[in-house]
Amino acid sequence: MTTIAAALILGFLVATFYGAAFHLMVGGRITVIPVYLGAAWIGFLLGHFFGDLLGINWLRLGVLQLFTASVGSWLLLLFSRWLIQVEA
Repeated sequence: MTTIAAALILGFLVATFYGAAFHLMVGGRITVIPVYLGAAWIGFLLGHFFGDLLGINWLRLGVLQLFTASVGSWLLLLFSRWLIQVEA
């Protein structure tokens, strides 16, 4: 397995964990779980690319920018929670 494939799998698993943990922390309907998972995945991806673009190397794991990806994931999760509350 190449390092890129390993980073993709690890990123997917970590982002999935973030989305599920966020849903457990804030609660809510079961129908919003896909929203939180999607937000976590997209935020993780965007955070990784921004960290790579800006050259931030804090908590880098191989080719994966774990720190900035995690920050991006949590920010997008908070934003999606805010959007869900505004719509309700």
